[in-house]
Amino acid sequence: MAKTTGFIEYERKNPEKLPVKDRIKYFKEFESLLPEDKIVQQAARCMDCAIPYCHSYGCPVNNRIPDWNDMVYRNHWKRALDLLHSTINFPEFTGRICPAPCEHSCTLSINASPVTIKHIELQIVERGWKEGWIVPEPAAVKTGKKAAIIGSGPAGLAAAQQLARAGNEVVVFEKSDRIGGLLRYGIPDFKLEKHVIDRRLEQIKAEGVVFEPGVNVGVDISARYLKRTFDAVVIAAGATVPRDLNIPGRELNGIHFAMEYLTKQNKINAGDEISPEKIISAKGKNVVVIGGGDTGSDCVGTATRQGAKKITQIEILPKPPEQRMPYNPWPTWPQILFTSSSHEEGCERIWAYSATSFIGENGNVKKIRFKQLDWTEPDKYGRRNFRENGSEEVEIEADLVLLAMGFLHVDHKSFVADLNIETDNRGNIKVDKNYMTSQTGCFAAGDSVLGASLVVRAINLGRRVASSVNEYLLKI
Repeated sequence: MAKTTGFIEYERKNPEKLPVKDRIKYFKEFESLLPEDKIVQQAARCMDCAIPYCHSYGCPVNNRIPDWNDMVYRNHWKRALDLLHSTINFPEFTGRICPAPCEHSCTLSINASPVTIKHIELQIVERGWKEGWIVPEPAAVKTGKKAAIIGSGPAGLAAAQQLARAGNEVVVFEKSDRIGGLLRYGIPDFKLEKHVIDRRLEQIKAEGVVFEPGVNVGVDISARYLKRTFDAVVIAAGATVPRDLNIPGRELNGIHFAMEYLTKQNKINAGDEISPEKIISAKGKNVVVIGGGDTGSDCVGTATRQGAKKITQIEILPKPPEQRMPYNPWPTWPQILFTSSSHEEGCERIWAYSATSFIGENGNVKKIRFKQLDWTEPDKYGRRNFRENGSEEVEIEADLVLLAMGFLHVDHKSFVADLNIETDNRGNIKVDKNYMTSQTGCFAAGDSVLGASLVVRAINLGRRVASSVNEYLLKI
């Protein structure tokens, strides 16, 4: 462990953020790194837990958190980096955008502030880049086997790197014009600047992975062609089909899916030229974001930076409690009220409202009509039911509506149909214990299997599927 009495001597300290008035002026990261002496103190807070739930329960990749906390405390940063990379390929991504389930399962969080695990993780990997410790690790011996990966998000990149380091030839096909998938176009630059992705891509390329952006498998080339050409195919596409809101007025102009909105802003940030009529801007508008999750929060932060007149975020669920309830004990994920940095920058949040219709004028959306819901008290398992409370519908002004109600499943129209792959009753690709689909030699990982989930879970499945693919390739 680190310091025996560290959790008693030191309080949790979060990294500083730029003031709201300054950070909303641009699309850049605004959180600074803690000074080294402070981060060492934070690592010292890690306790000598008999069973570290942060590692065994909270972290999907089972990061060796107590071990690298100890190394940071003892100033063995290179060893901390080696321990970190032993379980996760891209800690610079998760250190920025992961919701940190590890911290919520930290033993300290039972009755105090948890260890700043996420920020220590970020500090370790950024120290590694600064010192030049992160270098390409090409395979010493080639297997002669070839693997194709469909999708270049966190699952696809993790699978590609692991397979290449095992000596396989790997080609990653990405339908977008740049590599990165969700990381590139789904996450705003103020949370993850894209040079962070490019830096890691250079390492992966040097390890032998070939990237083919702008190739939509199932459209530009057939998935059957990939299956004939490669020894194994890994589907690592995201759950890109958004949940829609099919109510009267849905055809009005000014109603967009969140990912379309976020993608276009990220393209503008990257220097792409977009014709004025295709730009989605919140400047001077009443913006309503329907959906209370992370994607909705990202829309709020983006609209703020675009100069929205007013931003309202609507959630169909009731307002969560401030603290854990009896049905939601530690170390499970806390079902409590979270306030993101985007919420801090300014927006009105409304709970337990369900949209009934969009109201337009001259073909453009102008208002949304909502009904209020009454939710029952949760039972001992946290389950609730709702009903309309009978009150009159309310109208909220909206010049721009962003639908951020989550995602259903992977797109079935291209490679899934091309390969005739079986899906489950939720539309996710069915896999066996080795992550192989109903088609021999074709594997799947990430959100195509899980449905929309966390980046850290996608990385975990990418690593797992790579292990299974390697075993498969050794047998054929």
